[in-house]
Amino acid sequence: MNRGFGIVGTGVIAALHAAAIARVPGARLVAVTDVAAGAAAAFAAARGCAAEPTLDTLLTRGDVDVVCVCVPSGLHAEVGVRAARAGKHLVVEKPIDVTLAAADRLIEAADAAGVALTVISQHRFDPGLIELRRLLDQGALGRLVLGEASTKWYRTQGYYDSAAWRGTWAMDGGSLMNQGVHYVDLLRWCMGPVTGVTAVCATQAHQIEVEDTALAIVRFASGAVGTIMSSTAAFPGFPQRLEITGTEGTAIVEDGRIVGGPGAEAGGAPPGATGAAADPAAVEVASHAAQIADLLAAIEEGREPAVGGQAGRDALEVVCAVYESARTGRPVRLGS
Repeated sequence: MNRGFGIVGTGVIAALHAAAIARVPGARLVAVTDVAAGAAAAFAAARGCAAEPTLDTLLTRGDVDVVCVCVPSGLHAEVGVRAARAGKHLVVEKPIDVTLAAADRLIEAADAAGVALTVISQHRFDPGLIELRRLLDQGALGRLVLGEASTKWYRTQGYYDSAAWRGTWAMDGGSLMNQGVHYVDLLRWCMGPVTGVTAVCATQAHQIEVEDTALAIVRFASGAVGTIMSSTAAFPGFPQRLEITGTEGTAIVEDGRIVGGPGAEAGGAPPGATGAAADPAAVEVASHAAQIADLLAAIEEGREPAVGGQAGRDALEVVCAVYESARTGRPVRLGS
């Protein structure tokens, strides 16, 4: 069945969504909207779709079945709830929102409307992560004891100055909420629920109200421990890295490829500033397309998408705990 897509917000990430939709059989981009009408018109003209003047007019279109929410993070729930109430399935960019209360509103609205909701965590669809999950499911690493997630990226001050919402608590969050949340999700996906966080955050290299560097020690329900590190002050930017250690071995993933341990590919990721580590627009489209294809399959099969609203909330809960621990100077317990 063909599904029509609408995109709300035509900033940097919207172009990736449009490219991903174009790759998915049975998906087509129908319309876009943005509070900046000129930006929406230019975006639509370049892709041969309609530009709607408002969110309401986009949501009234009968040929829009799925809405991609690509607005600033602090507006994800607001837009998503309206789309869900209009009966539209949802693709929500990461993070699900910037507060757990907002995340809960969105999840509840999608459930009440009976629409499918997926929160972008496209790296779960990277080949290396698929292989890592297979290894974990087979118990190839033994009992897990240590998990480490590292995002050492670089963003210029110009990146934060490019839009008033960037680098704010209300609409964006810091390096962990915006950039590091991907590997927070992967760490939790591999290691299981988090029960405690002890963290420090700092603003080292930018004029912003949020952190550009976050460090956390994590305890998991299994008894394993771990670390989370995220920064946009690491010039010139380096591959994202996930290390999962068990009693029988360690697997190391860099930018979606296993580069150490079982299943490692020949040749690791190149050092230094490559891809999204240095350029927010340089994101591979294939994994986004795979996640959108999974959403469409979930709709047809009547199942939960592989990365549903609860998964998005779980990653956000860890990020919020890091921020709370850094703010109070105390450990934070989760899941109690």
